[in-house]
Amino acid sequence: MTGKEFESHFKRMYLPLGMYALHIVDNADEAEDLVQDAFMKAWLYIERGSEVDNFSSFMYRTVRNVCLTHLRNRHETVDESFISDVGEDEIDTSIRDAKIWKAIDNLPEKCRNVFLMSKRDGLSNEEIADELGISIKTVKNQLTKAFGRLREALSDGHKPFFLPFL
Repeated sequence: MTGKEFESHFKRMYLPLGMYALHIVDNADEAEDLVQDAFMKAWLYIERGSEVDNFSSFMYRTVRNVCLTHLRNRHETVDESFISDVGEDEIDTSIRDAKIWKAIDNLPEKCRNVFLMSKRDGLSNEEIADELGISIKTVKNQLTKAFGRLREALSDGHKPFFLPFL
C-alpha cells in the first residue's frame, strides 16, 4: 500500500472509526486519540511489509483492540461481551453516525446551534429562545430548516431517511 492510498483510506475512514471508538470509550477526545493511534499502528504494520487484505475490517479490529487496551490501562473492568466483534452492523452504524455528524457540521452556525441545543441537549424551544435571545418562532424556523437540510443531505435519492437520535 502506498502512502497516497493510506492517506485516502485515512480520509475516508477517520470519522466512522471515530464514531465506532466513541461507542466503546464514551469520550470524544479519547476516541479521537485512539483512532489516531490505530492508524499509526496500521501504518507501521504496513510499512514493515505486512499485507492487509481488507483494510476496512483491519482498521475496525485495530481500533477495537486499541480501545480495549486503553480501557484496561485505565484499570477499568472490561467485559468484552458488551463490545461485540466488528461486524457489518457496527461498521454500518459508525458510517451512518459519521454521515449524520458531518451533515450536522455542515448546517449554518445558527441553525446547527439551535438543532444541537434541542436534540443533543434536550432544551425546549422556550429555553433555547431565552438562552440565545431570539424568538420562539425563530427557534422553530431554525429547527425546520435544520431538519429539511439534514433530510436532503442524508437521503439516498427518494428513500426517506430516519435520524436515529430524534
